[in-house]
Amino acid sequence: MAERRRNSREATVEAHANRAPPLDGILDRVRTIQASLPPAARRIAAFIAANAAEVVHMSVTELADRAGASEGSVVSLCRQVGAKGFHHLKLALARDLVQPVQFIHEDLDRNDDVSTIVDKVFLSGVQALHDTLKVLDRTAVARAVELILAAERVELYGIGSSAPIVEDAHYRMVRIGINCKVVIDSHIQAISASLTGPKVAVITVSHSGSTHETVTAMRLAKESGAQTICITNYGKSPIQSYADVVLYTMARETEFRTEAMASRIAQLCIVDALIACLAIATYDDAVETIRRTSEVLSVKRF
Repeated sequence: MAERRRNSREATVEAHANRAPPLDGILDRVRTIQASLPPAARRIAAFIAANAAEVVHMSVTELADRAGASEGSVVSLCRQVGAKGFHHLKLALARDLVQPVQFIHEDLDRNDDVSTIVDKVFLSGVQALHDTLKVLDRTAVARAVELILAAERVELYGIGSSAPIVEDAHYRMVRIGINCKVVIDSHIQAISASLTGPKVAVITVSHSGSTHETVTAMRLAKESGAQTICITNYGKSPIQSYADVVLYTMARETEFRTEAMASRIAQLCIVDALIACLAIATYDDAVETIRRTSEVLSVKRF
């Protein structure tokens, strides 16, 4: 418990230290320096200026592809206009383009009553599930199940809003007898990933697929020979370069905000589907493990 509190305090301090300051007038900044930029950066700036609303929903990889430039050039331009990185620039663009209330939830209006807010939030979650079901590749799910079952150990990585998802996945896998561990500290993720190997399957959850720490852990696991699976939002992103299997969510509304909501519902549903597939594939062992763990847990309830 003390260790958990210490990690929580450290995470809070780190989050405050790395918090990106708000940027005002980001489009004006991009347009002002556009003409003085070298060719690659000029193409990126021109694309942002002409397609700002679309850029808000893109990954760094998608913008680089559309502008005919590299991901590094995109990040460099972001820093030239005062942003810490591409995600910071997207938040600034969103701040220029949308009403402040939309940072709480895209579908909300400031004058909505409680009933309307509840309806809109629930419908957003339902829509994310419908959209995710359409893009989720069943063959990829089956392949992920094969990799997990073939592994001697499973490691689960996620930070920020993805951490509760991998913690839930860990709990559910342990309940059906899967040998696994969960790592939500970025430093330990890097260490653990570098110590994996061909007999380890790594599952990483990252909505954006562009978080430095998460991408680094996935790369290290891949380079160490691990079988890699990621759950990420639909579209191109850096993490996919290191994934053997990609399981897509489809949640449009989270790009304006630093905390994903509907995306987590979709991620949890994918985890549920994986757990169900794994339990059916190992039916007798899974049922026996569930029975034994249920008996252990029964003493903790009135």
